[in-house]
Parts: sequence; structure tokens; C-alpha cells
Amino acid sequence: MPYLLHDLIIKTSAWAGDKKALKHKKASLSYKQLEAETITFANSILSLGICKSERIAIYLPKQFEAVISFFSTSLAGGVFVPINPLLKPEQVAYILKDCNVRILITSPDRASLLKDTLAECHDLQHLIITGDKTIEGVSQLAVHRWQDLSSEFRPTTKPSIIDTDMAAILYTSGSTGKPKGVVLSHRNMVAGAKSVAEYLNNTATDKLLAVLPFSFDYGFSQLSSAFSVGASVTLMDYLLPRDVIKAVAREKITGLAGVPPLWNQLAQLNWPDEAKECLRYTTNSGGAMPKATLSSLRSALTKTDFYLMYGLTEAFRSTYLSPEQIDNRPDSMGKAIPNAEVMVVREDGSPCTPGEPGELVHRGSLVALGYWNDAIKTAERFKPAPNQLSGLKLPEIAVWSGDSVHMDEDGYFYFVARKDDMIKTSGYRVSPTEIEEVIYSSGLVSETAALGIDHPTLGQAIVVVATTNKETSPDAIINECKKHLPNFMIPYTVEIKESLPKNPNGKIDRKLIAAEYQDLFQE
Repeated sequence: MPYLLHDLIIKTSAWAGDKKALKHKKASLSYKQLEAETITFANSILSLGICKSERIAIYLPKQFEAVISFFSTSLAGGVFVPINPLLKPEQVAYILKDCNVRILITSPDRASLLKDTLAECHDLQHLIITGDKTIEGVSQLAVHRWQDLSSEFRPTTKPSIIDTDMAAILYTSGSTGKPKGVVLSHRNMVAGAKSVAEYLNNTATDKLLAVLPFSFDYGFSQLSSAFSVGASVTLMDYLLPRDVIKAVAREKITGLAGVPPLWNQLAQLNWPDEAKECLRYTTNSGGAMPKATLSSLRSALTKTDFYLMYGLTEAFRSTYLSPEQIDNRPDSMGKAIPNAEVMVVREDGSPCTPGEPGELVHRGSLVALGYWNDAIKTAERFKPAPNQLSGLKLPEIAVWSGDSVHMDEDGYFYFVARKDDMIKTSGYRVSPTEIEEVIYSSGLVSETAALGIDHPTLGQAIVVVATTNKETSPDAIINECKKHLPNFMIPYTVEIKESLPKNPNGKIDRKLIAAEYQDLFQE
């Protein structure tokens, strides 16, 4: 049984050695080859003098070296820090400094962009470059080419690692200030892989398409859940949504994970018969999938199961709605994933009654170790679990999500809003999700976001920002809202844009949009 993250490869290789584990473009690696590459590079890392729990950052697109780096770092006793390849130098530098990275693994082109900022990273000692090019101008660092690192080194003593040791630090998107580093243990990541693979019914016959960034816990799950059962993963950095559909058909993909903006785009495209035949399931997380989008996808992919999920980096995954419940509960987040307890509580920790909104609290083996180097924010989010026995003198810590949800009589959860996203207008608390669902259902927009913008008399005015594929006017969207919403939920104004900004994980960046309109009603 795997207890450590790298065991997902090593133990699977023992029985599925010749089976394909990874594919990238036209190249592939079997489990036996991936295990060998992982062991070799782990020894290379150790030859550089890395100590247990020191941080190694990987700033690469989806390619073999990125995956090998994650699991080699785990095997060497280090802590890997995946950095979204879309981030800019100043954002990368912040992460490198914040978690005291010792080794940075990246490409020559990315290293060149970082040259002026690497000198600020005083804990950084080694730079490992993939590919054939070299880089100059970073004299303060020891620079190594990936292929030149010694593979002959054999550590005299291997690091002692247990499942509660740190395995990774994943940085959130930073929509509310500087990004926070969520510290995950081996237990967190292995338990998450097993739980997800269980409810998705993953087997060694599955082929997953990895299109989300590995710096996103939901994206990394495509690797860990696949490796836990001996499935294969095709790595893809797509340019256009149409490329995703082509890859599903070409590679005979059985599992595809996406976030709402991607699904909104894929729902508007034609799916060839080859894709319809092979795609066994899809998953959605990172926000609610609009009902109109889900309906369109289900009409096109009649043989595909759709799993609607809710999660947060601090606890990886919390709930899922099984496909057979979609018709009965299309608005639901589902129930708790295997081996997790999810509760809805009031501010004092007492349980909410069915239908009563409260904060979602998650307890179990997926609860992260906290935020790196941030005691204040850790204390705000990681607090004692509700309803503990009085005899327990060391309280169990749970994640208090900051999300408002409610639960029905049958134990199914429903998202209301992020606490900090709730719109307070004319004395009412309004969920932006409810407004967005009405607008999506109209078919008038391709993407939309409802925001609360400070207003001198209303407190906040509801501003809707949307992109359209048709000649849709703001009045048409407002009229649609008037048909289905009470007066206090009608948008004060609607802004039509060519596109909506996304954060590095592909979600609509609400904070950036709100900042653009923050002075809209100022006198």
C-alpha cells in the first residue's frame, strides 16, 4: 500500500511496469521507465546536497521533466513547489523567496526571463536547466544542465520520510492579496489520490488528459489519481479549446477534468464521434458549472458521466455529485468524498439545520498542514473541528472554508457564495452565483460574472460583466434577469467585454474585474 507520494509510481511499477504511464506529444514513458527516471533524478538532487524538507521549485510547462521532478523531489525527501508557467518573473520571485527555495528547475527561456530577479532569492543555490541550451549571467548560482547531472551518485543514507512529512507547497492564485503557500503532506496527497480514484471508478484502463496546470491541486490530481491505479496520463498545454477535443478523440481519452470557463467554451463546439465514444467521464471543479453549459455538454456527450465537484486547496477535494443525481439535484455540490467529513456550521460551530446557510467545514486526512510562513492566516482558516469530545485535550484541526453553503434533508450540499463574494445591496445579501445562473440559462452570454461594487446609496450595486457570441445588448441581459429575479437582485448595470480575465488556474478573476470597476459610482 502506498503511503508516500512517490510510492504511487514505484509500487504501481511493480505490477504495471511495461504499461504506459505518461505521454507527451509523440513520446511516452512506461511505469518502469518513469520509476527509473524518478530514482535517477532523485539521486541527482541528493548529490547537490539537498536536505530533508528543503524546497525545490519546478517552473516548467507540462512535460516529462516536470512530472519526474515532482516525484523525484518526494523520493529525495524534499518538498516540491510547482509554479504555474504562466506566472511573470516578479510573481515567481515572490514564491521563490517566500518558501526559501533551494533549487529551481526550469527551461533556458524561462531562466533568462528570471535572471534579474534570481539575485534577490538569497536561499536559492542551484539552477537546473532542461533542454540543450545553456544560460549565463547568474553567477551567484550553480547552474546544471538536466542531462549532465550525475546519475551515479548513491546516497550513503537515504532520508527517513513518513506520511505526515511535507510533500508539496501549492500557491493559491492570490486573488485576495499575495498568494498563500498551502503545505501538503504525503498523507494529504496519497489520501486524495485514493479517494478521487475511488469515486471516479478509475482503473488501469483509463487514459486521462492533463490540461490544467500542475500548480493547481485539481490539475496535479490527474497525475496522482491515475498513478494510484496504473492509468495513463497525456500531457497537454492547449492553445485553443478545439485542441482539447481533438486530443480526446486522437488519444482515446476516457477522463477529462476542467474548470467552468473551459467547459463554457467546449460546450459551444462540435464533438466528433471518436470523442463521444471514448470519453467515459468528465469532472468540474473551481466553481459551479452553469446549468446551461452542463445541459449542452450532456446533450452532446450522451455516453459520458459528469461529476460535479467542490474543493479547496487547503483540503484538496471535499464533495462530489454522482452522475445519477444530476437530474434530481442539478444545483448540488453533492456529498462528502470518501474518507472525509463535511459539515455546515454557524459562526459558533453549532450545526446548521437543513436549508440554513452556514460555513462549510472539512475534517479528515486531506486537511493541509497550514500556510507556509503565515501564522495569522493559518489560524484564521485552520481551526479546531466542531463538536469534539471534551476528553480530547489536543484538538483535531479542520479547514473552515470561508464558503457559505447549505445542506438539504438528504445530506446533499449546495453552494451559496464565497463569504467575501457575497453582494450586500439595499440591505440584502445576494449570491452572485444565483444571478449568473439566470444569465447563463438565457443563452445570451458565453461568460459572465456578477459583482458588488461600492455605491453611495445602495451599499453595493450589482454590476454584471459578460462576453457574448451574439449581438446581445445590456438591456437584453437585464430584461432576462427581471423575468426570473426579484428587484433587489436585478443588475444595476451590465458591461459587455470581448473577454474576461482569468487567473493562472483558468478561473474568472473576479478581484481583477472588481478592481477595474471600483470607482464606477464614486462622485
